[in-house]
Amino acid sequence: MAVKIHPTSDVSSEAVIGDGTAIWLFCQIRPGAHIGKNCNLGKGVYIDNDVHIGDHVKLQNNVSVYHGVTLEDGVFAGPHVCFTNDMRPRAVNPDLSVKSTDDWVVTKTLVKKGAGLGANSTIRCGVTIGEWAMVGSGSVVTRDVPDHALVYGNPARLHGFVCACGEKLKKGEIKGKMMAAECPACHSIVDIPLDLWEKIK
Repeated sequence: MAVKIHPTSDVSSEAVIGDGTAIWLFCQIRPGAHIGKNCNLGKGVYIDNDVHIGDHVKLQNNVSVYHGVTLEDGVFAGPHVCFTNDMRPRAVNPDLSVKSTDDWVVTKTLVKKGAGLGANSTIRCGVTIGEWAMVGSGSVVTRDVPDHALVYGNPARLHGFVCACGEKLKKGEIKGKMMAAECPACHSIVDIPLDLWEKIK
């Protein structure tokens, strides 16, 4: 399948774009970016140098993905989701000289397979968001998010666990150190560590 790039978008010839990916209005894709197959990038999406994005990723309008961020297959980011990459951001050095690329250290961020990030959420650099996790709209994620976790707030806190289909999981049978949580929609069983289940607010 052909790649679709809107004529208003600026896509570097040094970026790799997978088959079937659509890049809509006013996007900017920097050199070294790698975007997988069948992705959909909405209006105004920014992809920085050397960012790696897997297959079947959907980034809605005005998402910013900065250098040091990796999005695995099937990640969803709602409108205006913003990633960061500098733990100590400054425009200048202590002597007021302008910072260069040699004056700071990139802090990496990983969003794993199938995770969903709600509109206007901010992801602090250095965290890992687990597989099929869900981040509520407007949240500020400052720590790692477990697989299947539902987090929201500022700072984002654990409020439950969700199925891959998106439904909130219900308490199930306890098997040793695991909770066999059940999805009320598709009836899947998801094993959740009991110690994490007990932290639900």
